[in-house]
Amino acid sequence: MDLRGVRRLEKQTLTEQELVEGCKRGDDKARRQLYERYAGKMLAICMRYLGNREEAEDLLHDGYIKLYGSFDKFEWQGEGTLPAWMSRVFANLSLQHLRKNDVMSQTVELENTSELREDVDRPDSDSDIETIPKKVLMQFIEELPVGYRTVFNMYVFEGKNHIEIGKVLGINNKSSASQLVRARAILKEKVLEWRRKNL
Repeated sequence: MDLRGVRRLEKQTLTEQELVEGCKRGDDKARRQLYERYAGKMLAICMRYLGNREEAEDLLHDGYIKLYGSFDKFEWQGEGTLPAWMSRVFANLSLQHLRKNDVMSQTVELENTSELREDVDRPDSDSDIETIPKKVLMQFIEELPVGYRTVFNMYVFEGKNHIEIGKVLGINNKSSASQLVRARAILKEKVLEWRRKNL
């Protein structure tokens, strides 16, 4: 095979299953493609939790090293299972990082959330959010105070309930619920302000 043929093979995009098999063998091409294909999405997960690009990039690097060494535990079960597994790994790493740095001790429990809840859950809330670009909304989430941001991410993006969130973060269910209500209220204020300025 000539040099052009080798280059063509190197540029060939691997399927998800081929990526998994290659990473299990320790193949550098598969590892490189895994990084190139999913690093942006994994960095976005780290940013959502940490709100700090430098920390998120460090965690991204550490996370990929962990992933490369964990492929023997991963079983591919069809298209989409690889990025789903990777997302869980990076979300868990982000949570471990937050716990290690004791950020959840900074959470504040709200005594009376009923007024906030009514305001946040008004029917027009969703339509307000749909009018702003995703990148802007993600920035607003990253700017939330760390406790609010963590609970919001776990509830909205990871699909966890308040009992599960409480167990993972070492807080009670009521605290988790109040953090979520406050996060939504702050996001709603930011969305309304953005709409006033931009629409």
